[in-house]
Amino acid sequence: MITQKINDSIYFHKTLIIDIETVPLSGDWHELPEALQKHWLHKSGFLSLNEAEKTDPAYAFRNRAGIYAEFGKIVCIGMGFITKQDEKHVIRLKSICNDNEQALLQEFCDTLHSFERQHKDVLLCGHNIKEFDIPYICRRLLINNMPLPRTLDLAGLKPWQVVHQDTLELWRFGDHKHYTSLDLIALVLGLPSSKSDIDGSMVGEVYWQNGDLERIAAYCLKDIYTTALVYLRLKGCKDIYPEAVYA
Repeated sequence: MITQKINDSIYFHKTLIIDIETVPLSGDWHELPEALQKHWLHKSGFLSLNEAEKTDPAYAFRNRAGIYAEFGKIVCIGMGFITKQDEKHVIRLKSICNDNEQALLQEFCDTLHSFERQHKDVLLCGHNIKEFDIPYICRRLLINNMPLPRTLDLAGLKPWQVVHQDTLELWRFGDHKHYTSLDLIALVLGLPSSKSDIDGSMVGEVYWQNGDLERIAAYCLKDIYTTALVYLRLKGCKDIYPEAVYA
């Protein structure tokens, strides 16, 4: 049985919970360079598209491109870490939003470097972070000609050498047959949902049609908070229910 003290020292203070919100590179398919359009047509040929997407490449691009780092970009990164404040656990939450992806990534890297200076071995945590968030951030850093922070430089490591905490991986218990959403895990564990007026499939529309980064950031931080609660439960800390504190 892991004691409260060990949980605090190992899993809390050096664990940075992150989540990213991504959108297609352009709100209009016709504004894409011709070469990128051709690559998208090739890529989309391997996707399970619905009938409307099959007949309209622009529609397919709007719906699908945001999840691929070659055809999308990051518009928001949410972060949170669990700590103690006035003898009670809280999760401190912060979001970074910017239309300029390079500026957004630089601010994220600066924040991560600051966290690395405070903690020798930083652990990143998130839902499906190993297959989506971390690779996406790394690819977009390289596309923007930016260096990888130490915490994200995972090249050459075996899967079991990557110590970052993935709540999807923890929930699977070795079963890799299917994906389980964060919202579903939270529901069956009796934890509050991260969903509100939007979900991940709507982020591109909210961004390109409404330009509402504030709404996207609020959704992202709800995901961070729910991830923290799920992570604590999966680590056996069922009596810890931290209050959200927003930066």
